[in-house]
Amino acid sequence: MNKIIHFETLGCRLNQDESEGAARCFSMAGFVSDLDAISAKTEASDEVILCIINTCTVTGKAEQKARRIIRLLLEKFPKAPLIVTGCYAELDGKQITEICPERICILSGMKKFILSRVAEEADGGVLNAEKNLLSKNNIQNFIDECSKEEISAKFNKFTLFTPVFEKHSRSSLKIQDGCNNNCSFCRIHLARGKSVSLDVQEAIDRAREQEAHGAVEIVLTGVNLSQYAGKSPEGPLLAFGGLLERLLAETSKVNYRVSSFYPQHVTEELCKTLANDRIQPFFHLSIQSGSDRILDRMCRPYKVEHVARAVELLRKYKPGCFISCDIIAGFPGETDEDFALTEKLCVESNFAWIHAFPYSPRPGTAAKDMKPQVPERIKDERVKVLTSYAVKGKIDFIKNSIGKVFNAIVENSRSVRLGLTASNVFHAVTDNYIHVEFTSSEFIPQGTVVKLRVTSVLEENIRSGKEIEAAAVLV
Repeated sequence: MNKIIHFETLGCRLNQDESEGAARCFSMAGFVSDLDAISAKTEASDEVILCIINTCTVTGKAEQKARRIIRLLLEKFPKAPLIVTGCYAELDGKQITEICPERICILSGMKKFILSRVAEEADGGVLNAEKNLLSKNNIQNFIDECSKEEISAKFNKFTLFTPVFEKHSRSSLKIQDGCNNNCSFCRIHLARGKSVSLDVQEAIDRAREQEAHGAVEIVLTGVNLSQYAGKSPEGPLLAFGGLLERLLAETSKVNYRVSSFYPQHVTEELCKTLANDRIQPFFHLSIQSGSDRILDRMCRPYKVEHVARAVELLRKYKPGCFISCDIIAGFPGETDEDFALTEKLCVESNFAWIHAFPYSPRPGTAAKDMKPQVPERIKDERVKVLTSYAVKGKIDFIKNSIGKVFNAIVENSRSVRLGLTASNVFHAVTDNYIHVEFTSSEFIPQGTVVKLRVTSVLEENIRSGKEIEAAAVLV
């Protein structure tokens, strides 16, 4: 019988990276790691001996989704205890445990590196899976013991590293965790603590290892990459731009993608490094509002002028790049005038995508008690307006890409019949982050880099939120 460990991951790319690292630990210990997301259609199974849920707390909906998935796991895998970790578990473990105290274990999000120890001990150790010692009580006792400072000091937030990825076609490399900001709407700095950075040489060694295992692209991840400050062999701390220069110099061909960045740190010096051909032409800016008054209430460390300057510099040094952003609609005190300024910023910046979401009051944050709170109806209306800009921006961006050739990484495929012949339809992501579909009579493995010419934009797919945004052909 297979010894299956089922993983569920919610939230950011950083969580995905950490789940892949934990899955690698269990795979190396002889278990089968299952990272496919559960659904109501998932068949019940007694072969799953442990579930690990990596949660998010950025919004109330993210927590609600976590609770729904936990209940589904309890139903589908009746013999498996559940380890719930991540940011939601860090801040509200008691609330999660109450869903099913008999089967749920809580692992502090800031100590999820203990999963590597759980994997070791489940393979013939004190949690021996063969002897049915992988029980709720045994796991929780082990986690509590490992959480003691003298034991956990041997590990850190960068322990869960993997050179190969089971679920994703692109590798990712966690180089930073935590945040030194205290934004009035955000719980992440409470859940992940102060900013810490992976040492420069360790980052280089890990990137080299991923490249040696066949990675063609590495996504550099962290809570706030702008706060990266890694120890270097030469002595002084290196900021993100310095690390990027070292990674480019000390790897040979792997490409790098930047997951997210604060606008005030997009400098001319950094952009000169970003101009390198091995840096993918995709950038995501954490913005949140186009009103300086609201940014100040949010305790954000930049102003609208920094956003405009960042967009200008990125397009100067990386022509044709995809630029997306986050916007919170309906932050407490946001007036029609404030929102109009946000609209103005979005129109003038011509973002290729806007991740717009309504403000969600979070426990323990200053904004929760700010007045006046914006009615839900108005929040929803503003999200719709921003989403219309997002859809137009993406359609226009892809239209400008029609006829051009891009490198793309194959994500997955499905077989279809076109007339009398069978063919394969592939989903790929271009270097400038367009999700495209193309056909080929020959099978192309996931993770392969292909050259594609974009032929059309699938406008209805974009409007309805479907993943595939454009059609393309092999070159």
